[in-house]
Amino acid sequence: MVMMAAVMDACQWSGFCIQRLIEQPRSSGAKDCSFQCLSKGFLQKSILSTTSSTQLKSSTVPLHGSSYVHKKKGMHVLSPNISSPSMRVELLDAWDDDYDGVIINPESLPLSANAFELALRASLSNWKLKFQHGLVLVLFSHILSHGFGIVPLAMLPMKQGKKGLWLKILLDQADLVPIAIQEGFNYHQAESGYVMLTYWIPNEPSMLPASPSHQIGVGGFVLNDKREVLVVKEKCPCSCSGLWKLPTGYINKSEDVFTGAIREVKEETGVDTIFLELVAFRHAHLVAFENSDLLFVCMLKPLSFEITIDEKEIQAAKWMPIDELIGQPFYQEDHMSKKVIDICMSAYEDRYSGFIANQLTSKIDGKLSYLYYNYSNKN
Repeated sequence: MVMMAAVMDACQWSGFCIQRLIEQPRSSGAKDCSFQCLSKGFLQKSILSTTSSTQLKSSTVPLHGSSYVHKKKGMHVLSPNISSPSMRVELLDAWDDDYDGVIINPESLPLSANAFELALRASLSNWKLKFQHGLVLVLFSHILSHGFGIVPLAMLPMKQGKKGLWLKILLDQADLVPIAIQEGFNYHQAESGYVMLTYWIPNEPSMLPASPSHQIGVGGFVLNDKREVLVVKEKCPCSCSGLWKLPTGYINKSEDVFTGAIREVKEETGVDTIFLELVAFRHAHLVAFENSDLLFVCMLKPLSFEITIDEKEIQAAKWMPIDELIGQPFYQEDHMSKKVIDICMSAYEDRYSGFIANQLTSKIDGKLSYLYYNYSNKN
């Protein structure tokens, strides 16, 4: 039967003889195992049963060789490189996340590469055993309730244990990265000071979220009472070299879109502004490092008018009449940039309504964040 095969396959890894269990009558009093003990959790003699569901504490594991064998008081690790039975390996310190995953504590990784390799292998075995045993329990529960039948495993309401592992390795322990990769971890993302690796336990496509795929840019449209636009000429050998354009840049980590636009204008031109509305945004793909790119254009009101440029990245800045700006050959050929200026002018003349930013609290995380919406429909 398909279900029998599934049960046998799920249990083969953990070494239980499922066929014998199934062939025994339910009233069997066999001392080695029974459905009764399975329903209560057959890992009572394993180290897994003593692991907290909310915090995976460090546990010592006797070291004997190159495979894992369950004993009454723990998990023995057999290593061909170390023959002393007195050596012990600690499981990696970790905690559960909210999505059936495990986050390994980056601050408590073993200092030596050898100790990390042994602890990582023991911990992987731990998490894999818990996942496999959880699958077995669900399959037996289904058999007891519905009998043997053809049921896809994906249709079962499984609580199989942890599926995804997150391993953050800090810069000063970068030598541990090749070891984790060798054990099956994959690169997820990297930032200044660390690399994040992931491991998906089930034999199926990973359901872990992909790495960050977007970079977010902002542009500031600042118009004075003379209908002059604040523009800059950047120091860059790109297609916009020598072009007068709006101040633009990327937002910082944990920075709101409109505050990023205000900051960029201030850094590049020295002009202070306040946010009025978000008038448009552009979404492009396969830009820098094959990432997607979001550019939000904000209309800002000037609070000062004296210009002081950032000479490191700006060649010049000035107040330019709007007709002179869009009269440049670039704007005549670039329909996207010309449309942005047209929308900004329509908003300035009250012929177009953009999005305001309203700070609200979300019940999901209890935090304040900004919601952008068209203020003409704010009621």
